[in-house]
Amino acid sequence: MLFRRENLRPLLAGLADDHQVYLGTSSWKYQGWCGMLYDEERYLWNKTFSKASFERGCLEEYAACFRTVCVDATYYRFPKADYIEGLMNQVPDGFKFSFKVPDEITIKNFPKVKTFGDRAGEVNESFLNPLTLQYLFLRHLEPFREKVGTLIFEFSHFTKEDYTHGQDFIAELDQLFSQLPKDWQYSVEVRNPNFLHAEYFATLKRHGVAHIYNQWTHMPPVNEQIGVHPLEQNDFVAARYLLKPHHTREWAEAKMQPYSRIYEIDPNSRESLTRMINYLTSRKERAEKPSFIYIGNQLEGNALHTLADVLEGVMG
Repeated sequence: MLFRRENLRPLLAGLADDHQVYLGTSSWKYQGWCGMLYDEERYLWNKTFSKASFERGCLEEYAACFRTVCVDATYYRFPKADYIEGLMNQVPDGFKFSFKVPDEITIKNFPKVKTFGDRAGEVNESFLNPLTLQYLFLRHLEPFREKVGTLIFEFSHFTKEDYTHGQDFIAELDQLFSQLPKDWQYSVEVRNPNFLHAEYFATLKRHGVAHIYNQWTHMPPVNEQIGVHPLEQNDFVAARYLLKPHHTREWAEAKMQPYSRIYEIDPNSRESLTRMINYLTSRKERAEKPSFIYIGNQLEGNALHTLADVLEGVMG
């Protein structure tokens, strides 16, 4: 199915309004989406494409079609209040941002890479610190609570140096969520398959936190994760489809940019995504909490086409 925003818009609105299901993409600033989601002429200056103008203005166009987006930028630094306000002012009521929690909170030991400067190889003193999270992050979101979806704790793959036993990580998660305000929708994305045990899921359930079903290089496919932790056991469903198993981000970027078309179809991801949407839309009672599903370009090459194809199969 060709992506047509005028066809997709009512489907996405219906999912959100009727079923509390918010379906969107992982980030939004992709020039390769011009001609599909974005009107390229809006960003031309003297017949030259202005990347700066595009990055400032494309969120408004995105939000005219979609009801939600995952904000990756907040993973790399604590956002300033004016950054958050700027995002909120570009979208209509009813739109929801899901924000990644900054890696300052989710990295246990700083990797030995130049990115982290003098802290490379050091222990992160802010790891899972609830006070730091509240002061530098949650308080900036508070004025815009109605436009906040789920707050995503993305944990990179832990090594034996980080945790000898997965139970230690689970215990620290339990302590964190015991101290955080209860009135946000938190979700956890792990990259260690061996963490997917009953104790991990029970800990999240106790705090009303969602496990993020994630399609990623070294994680079992989402259908397998659902087999271990059925959808109906969640207070709300959160999912991120990022990479086909065994594919790396570097490989996907080299092969798929500028993300203007499908590079290769991932049938397993489409099957589990269809299964998830069917479950969420077939419930007899309206969900108390909204669910959030995000697709990345690096899964198949173009998240817009992936979504359009799946929704055509589910709702067409």
